[in-house]
Amino acid sequence: MKNDLIYSEEVSSTRTGALFGALSLLFFWLFTQRLKAGKKGFLSTALFCLFLFFLFYVFNYRTLIIHLTEETLQLKFGVFTWKVPLENIAECRPDDEMPPWQKFGGAGIHFMSVNDRYRASFNFLEHPRVVIAFNKKVGPVKDISFSTRQPYDVLRSIQEAKSAQEQATNPT
Repeated sequence: MKNDLIYSEEVSSTRTGALFGALSLLFFWLFTQRLKAGKKGFLSTALFCLFLFFLFYVFNYRTLIIHLTEETLQLKFGVFTWKVPLENIAECRPDDEMPPWQKFGGAGIHFMSVNDRYRASFNFLEHPRVVIAFNKKVGPVKDISFSTRQPYDVLRSIQEAKSAQEQATNPT
């Protein structure tokens, strides 16, 4: 089977990048203030670690790349990649079932339980998301959700690719 690209999208967020940049600068400023005051120790180390953590977020979670081929859906967020074989997709739908505290609880990659199903989420704060339910869970993960600017185009493309794959494997 060929592995031609069916759908591709790069999603980014200036607001999310600005949030991570501001948090990075805040923790760096707090760290330098502690050093200027001559206070070294656990808190200074913790502030520096938080600075590095958010600096990593600034660069790693800049762009989410979505690639759909005839065989897989691939999500790439910086150094992290998740591939879902199309045959492991049981269902895909808009991700509109989460309570606000989970929906707006962060950007980047998160793991959470939604409706008693453990989910990996690749997201930005201001973009809509779609959720993919797995036939077979991947470790403890039963669903994956991700941000997209074109949720209905993504859903349609996944459904069409799944239909084409099913027709190719089960011709009637």
